[in-house]
Amino acid sequence: MHPSTFSIVAYDPSAEEWGVGVQSKFLAVGALVPWAKAKVGAIATQAWANLSYGPEGLHLLNRGLSAQEVVEELTKDDPDREKRQLGVVDGQGRAASFTGKECLHWAGGIVGDGFCCQGNILVSEETVKAMARAFEETQGELAERLIAALLAGQEAGGDSRGQQGAGLLVVKDKGSYGGFIDRMIDLRVDDHPTPILELKRILELHRLYFGQTDPEKLVKLDAPVVKELQERMSRTGHYQGPLHGDYDDATRQALRNLVGRENLEDRWREDEMIDGVVLSYLLQHFTK
Repeated sequence: MHPSTFSIVAYDPSAEEWGVGVQSKFLAVGALVPWAKAKVGAIATQAWANLSYGPEGLHLLNRGLSAQEVVEELTKDDPDREKRQLGVVDGQGRAASFTGKECLHWAGGIVGDGFCCQGNILVSEETVKAMARAFEETQGELAERLIAALLAGQEAGGDSRGQQGAGLLVVKDKGSYGGFIDRMIDLRVDDHPTPILELKRILELHRLYFGQTDPEKLVKLDAPVVKELQERMSRTGHYQGPLHGDYDDATRQALRNLVGRENLEDRWREDEMIDGVVLSYLLQHFTK
């Protein structure tokens, strides 16, 4: 396996999130390159990838080794290390990147504050430079910044063989659906003509279903809003009660069931308010 790949590994100290974004002319690259564990760090293993670098690297990070020490430990006894490429960010945000001397041209990396970018078989060095600039200049959450970096890298030339797969992995302590594990975002585009754009689209869907409610976008379930919802749910068979505009138990149960049916339960509230994103979704998808 010698995927021509570019990736970014990064840490967001304010949100306590670690993540990896990757694109390659390689099928299902998102299932191979990114590795991460909350409070421990993140890793991208690529080029003639040694996949054991992922789990072994996380184990070393968990033992307290720095990103640079992990790179050195993983590569020192690997007879094919000069064909490998590796990016690591540790639990404190220290970053390190390694590119073996036998990686196919252009190959190399950039280490910044809390992140590293690396790539091989690229059109030019400008790909990783553009990724670094985009990550540093983009505002917002870590996932959006990683996507911005991938898009910038592609715009600057990207993989010299073209596009095929992309992946985005972001971890945070108890960040998953239901808060049971740390895998907050794990999205993959395995085979697509424009995988980064498709990854961006899927991330927007992820934000819709699993994003946190913005308190400023809460809408009071007053009589006009409730009646509108009752009318629409009645038409679609989700509610059989009177259209009186009262947010009674029957209406609440019908609305709760519909929100769950549409996979928006992470945004459900038990008070007299509704998430504005949920309301907009219901009004758009259940028309008059």
